[in-house]
Amino acid sequence: MTRHIRNLAAAAADTVEAGATRREVIVTGVAASGALLVGCSLADAMSAGSPVKVGEFGPFLKITADGAVTVVSKHIEFGQGNHAGLAAIVAEELDADWSRVRVEQAPANTKLYANTGMGVQGTGGSTAIANSWEQLRKAGAAARAMFVQAAANLWQVNASEITVKDSLASHAASGKSAAFGDLLADAQKVTPPEAPVLKDPKAFTLIGTDRVRRKDSVIKSNGTARFTQDVREEGLLTAMVAHAPRFGGKVTSFDDAAARKVPGVIDVFKIPSGVAVVAQNTWAAKKGREALKVEWNEDKVEKRGSAAILAEFKKIAAGQGPEDVKWTAFGGKGDVNSVTDGELFEVAYDFPYLSHATMEPMNCVARVKGNNATLTFGSQMPTVDQLNTAKIVGNLPGAVQIETLFAGGSFGRRATFQSDYVTECVHIAKKIGKGTPVKLVWDREDDQRAGYFRPLVHHDVKIRLDKDGFPATWRHRIVTQSIMKGSPMGVPELDETAVEGTHGSPYLKATPHVDAAVALPDVGVPVLWWRSVGATHTAFVMEHTIDQLARKAGKDPIEYRRALYTKADAKRHLAVLNLAVEKAGQTVTEGFTRGVAVHESFGSVVAQIAEVKIVPGSEPKVGRVVTAIDCGIAISPDQIAAQMEGGTCYGLSATLYGEVTLKDGAVEQTNFDSYRVLRMGEAPTVETYILPSNNAPTGAGEPGTPVIGPAVANALLAMGRPATLNQPMVKPGQI
Repeated sequence: MTRHIRNLAAAAADTVEAGATRREVIVTGVAASGALLVGCSLADAMSAGSPVKVGEFGPFLKITADGAVTVVSKHIEFGQGNHAGLAAIVAEELDADWSRVRVEQAPANTKLYANTGMGVQGTGGSTAIANSWEQLRKAGAAARAMFVQAAANLWQVNASEITVKDSLASHAASGKSAAFGDLLADAQKVTPPEAPVLKDPKAFTLIGTDRVRRKDSVIKSNGTARFTQDVREEGLLTAMVAHAPRFGGKVTSFDDAAARKVPGVIDVFKIPSGVAVVAQNTWAAKKGREALKVEWNEDKVEKRGSAAILAEFKKIAAGQGPEDVKWTAFGGKGDVNSVTDGELFEVAYDFPYLSHATMEPMNCVARVKGNNATLTFGSQMPTVDQLNTAKIVGNLPGAVQIETLFAGGSFGRRATFQSDYVTECVHIAKKIGKGTPVKLVWDREDDQRAGYFRPLVHHDVKIRLDKDGFPATWRHRIVTQSIMKGSPMGVPELDETAVEGTHGSPYLKATPHVDAAVALPDVGVPVLWWRSVGATHTAFVMEHTIDQLARKAGKDPIEYRRALYTKADAKRHLAVLNLAVEKAGQTVTEGFTRGVAVHESFGSVVAQIAEVKIVPGSEPKVGRVVTAIDCGIAISPDQIAAQMEGGTCYGLSATLYGEVTLKDGAVEQTNFDSYRVLRMGEAPTVETYILPSNNAPTGAGEPGTPVIGPAVANALLAMGRPATLNQPMVKPGQI
């Protein structure tokens, strides 16, 4: 996701209409170029109007007189547990007392808190730890140096003679010591070093230990953690919106007479996305919405069903699609037509739309008074939300204040270019005005029908084998929607969201002749990154195909992979595969069959060995899953294991059950009764082993998701069940 967000703000403006006010011109100009003022950077422009102040220890660290340390996190916490890891990075370099370290969510300010890989303030692409690594190490080391210098000045000794441990500075020769709180006033006067000395990883005492545990476990267990639904304010109103039943529908007219008679309903009015019902509480808003009569203009809606869309994708892959379909090559080399000897292997894969299905549906609280707006909610992309809000209220992006709360999951859903549900809430709050707080509530049906799905995808693969059973040629065609299409920055020449995981695959590197291309036809269904993005389908295609090739060649799938990794010089893939094999051992649980898969995503490489058995009349039962990951330096081994467990369950849920279908353009799965997800009793036992590394940290939130599907399918293949070969979504009756 990182590379796809970069420079978003620089291209996010709409055309300035004639008669726009000077402030509207400024807002649009900031969005368009970020260069209104000479020497003004994009981050400066996007933060213009921000009231955020920086303390003596910089934007990421606060220390109080009692010695308590607060790490300011620019990344939202929506279940992935990054706050503990981010705090540990600072605490390690600061040598702070870990028991007295807490985490505070950063305010919205692009200049201070931009994701270094994206250029905007946002959390995604499994980058929270990776992009903060050097930044937070320097913040902690600089603050430590300030305390050391303050102590040296106080005791009239050389700073090199002072040691720090658990927020206590000590001078061994004199026996003097002082806590951070005692040195605070003097430390704040010290100029922080521009290039603070960082620890050798060998000297780490906190990072990589089991001491690094979540800081939010207690408040999330006792109910005191604050989510959007917990917001209570004097005069708070609740809003729900009637949306079009098909994507792209617009309000033609509406009758609100019955809705206004519902006790508690305050107002009913049209907004760009539908008809808003504002009430004193959620129940009144819901009943008022049910009483509405809305006529929709469906001239531009998507009316095809998902089956028809997939059929079109297959035609395109076969070269029978519209003449204007553009193919973009990736990973090509050699000449696939130059090799005619050897067996030709052909396989195709279809992947359905998937819902993010976050446990907390979308919601937001907004207050608008004049052109000032304040938002309170789980903002995944504060910069984008500021920009889209600023264009509605007519203010500078930085002047839009956002208080980011905990969120109950995202998996990418809260990071849309359009800030869809956020702007919906802002439009309503603007209409109400007077700074009145308005809470927008989406129910599960709103969330399921709204779209921004994982795209529908079709893969067509043709491989010519050499005399040893390895790929001599590899022809690959991918047809899907572009996640980037319709984004403010347009579509890059190669949309990596559609091909990542195939593009750069060690299997293609090991193949002499490759012809790979992607087509991105227009479809009127809103799509978005879904946990692990392109890897959600490419991992399955590559790994399940490799297993089929290995068995066709009469080779062990593990040894087959080892040979290909050696050809491709894929040392990390080989290392995690070997680690997973070692930890899995030779003994397979009775009644189960093993499948293996290895995949790289978000800078990390994951290998899984899954044990699967068939339960008559039911779905495949996944038992033990052995996971090996190379994610660089492991900040919090416990949290990495948790991410592998959660990612595995999320991926398995999609593999066994996940599917969103459209009938005449309308979503058929509107709640968990029809959009089935993995249940607790179906969760496998996941063992996680981390490959030792001194490299900078890489992603952990998403890389565990795409591997489990092909591992399960490969176990089924080992049972001699070829019915899954062309149907990645394994379901009852298809096995």
